Amino acid sequence: MSTIKNAFGYIVNHSKSITIILSLCIGMLVVLAVGTPQYKTNNPKQTIDDNQLEQKMYEWSRNFAQILQLVKDRHFAVHDIEASFHKAFDSFLNKLDPHSNHMNPKTYQLIQQTMHGDFSGVGIVLENIRNTQDKYLTIVDTIPDGPADKAGIEPMDKIVEINGKPLEGMTTEEATSLLKGPPDTTVHVKIMRNEQQDIMSFDIIRKKVKAQTSLSFYLPESNVYYLALTVFNENAAEDIKNVLEQAVKNGNNGIILDLRNNSGGLLTAAIDICSLFVDKNTLVVTTKDKHSNDIEQYRTSKNPVTHNGVPICILINNYTASAAEIVAEFLNSCSKEQHAYASDKPHKLTVFLIGTKSFGKGSVQEVIPVNNNCAIKLTTSLYYFPDNSTIQGVGIEPDFVVEKTFPPTKQMAWFTLNYGREQAFENHIQVHKKADQKNDNDSKEKEKNSEKRWMDRTKKILQMDNQLRVTISLIKLLNIARQVCPDHVCNREKAMKFLKKNYLTHDTLQIEEIKP
Repeated sequence: MSTIKNAFGYIVNHSKSITIILSLCIGMLVVLAVGTPQYKTNNPKQTIDDNQLEQKMYEWSRNFAQILQLVKDRHFAVHDIEASFHKAFDSFLNKLDPHSNHMNPKTYQLIQQTMHGDFSGVGIVLENIRNTQDKYLTIVDTIPDGPADKAGIEPMDKIVEINGKPLEGMTTEEATSLLKGPPDTTVHVKIMRNEQQDIMSFDIIRKKVKAQTSLSFYLPESNVYYLALTVFNENAAEDIKNVLEQAVKNGNNGIILDLRNNSGGLLTAAIDICSLFVDKNTLVVTTKDKHSNDIEQYRTSKNPVTHNGVPICILINNYTASAAEIVAEFLNSCSKEQHAYASDKPHKLTVFLIGTKSFGKGSVQEVIPVNNNCAIKLTTSLYYFPDNSTIQGVGIEPDFVVEKTFPPTKQMAWFTLNYGREQAFENHIQVHKKADQKNDNDSKEKEKNSEKRWMDRTKKILQMDNQLRVTISLIKLLNIARQVCPDHVCNREKAMKFLKKNYLTHDTLQIEEIKP
């Protein structure tokens, strides 16, 4: 029986090769992300050995057989028995861990088509933290000019029903299979939207839509290069390489690699990205089975791109997961190790993690075909870093904690405009003329039309991104320090101390009472 390996995501099943995917959600390339239940770290539970498991399997399989016989003999009206089996198997697997589940024939076929064939979606990116019991599925973003965007769907809308089927009790894979389908077919969804009391209905026509998986910008005022990756695909390493080479050629004060909301992707892409920064044949991660036996080691295979020791700031958040966590944690660890071996020498690799704690997914899944054209996705191993550590259920703590601030809601913006200001009084003394309302509306309309383009909308979002602004400020401060007092920032550890001392982020303040 062939096995298809991944690390929560989905599959690639070739006759001659097996591709490992480390991902929380696959579907960015096809413009429909697939979510995952949230990993809950409860109190550690003692695992049972193989002999105990075999005994439990024997005991409880008898119960299962008895129940089936009783259903056959005594249930008043048996119907949809296959769906009952699927739910039973899925509940059993999902109880083992949040990333294992059972796939019915339709879902399994969809996954195969996703990786091998053409299919169409609605042009949305879904959240990757969801429980099966949740009554909705949150839309993180819509693809500009995509089917959902044209239909009127907005980011942060919550899907509560698809084609007449409520989301409660439905796995995310099942929800995804309902949203995807042949091109030019219609899917009906019901949406809950903040600030709207009533449920909203939309008919979305499926189309083939390609999402933008990477964006890069140059910030001339700061002399900083910025690259955002939404997923690790075949082109991810090449995209980063192009930015690095251009940055090295032109000179720069820093490079920002934005891995926020990056749920992973191809493990090979993650290894290739690491190859751009460290020596060839460096061990990145090792996968281990339940007996802590090594399964496979993954090493860099290319020579690094020179970057002259400029700071590389990696942005992470709670949606940074799996393969993206591998890159962030590995590069940061390599940067720290340089201090241990040469604390008084300039470092070739200076990496800082900025943002909030990452998701914490270090498990690997295999998608295994079973009878009746079904499949199971089963957690079979964990990946470990060279120091034998794992991020599973733990995540990565950033070097600089910077919480994301969001624009005010429509209600708050309205309240701020109309209350708490002198101009809120109808008879206030006017010194300046009010702007022409018509011209203001015209400019808003032009702005709305321009935002339909992915690049323009991304630029607007980055303008309001406080985490990005803090990162740029840290790079500027470090560059000034290198010119004025280079001995204070000559390596990563000294630079960390200097930045922590002279720049206030969201770290805990030390506050002492002044007593009379």
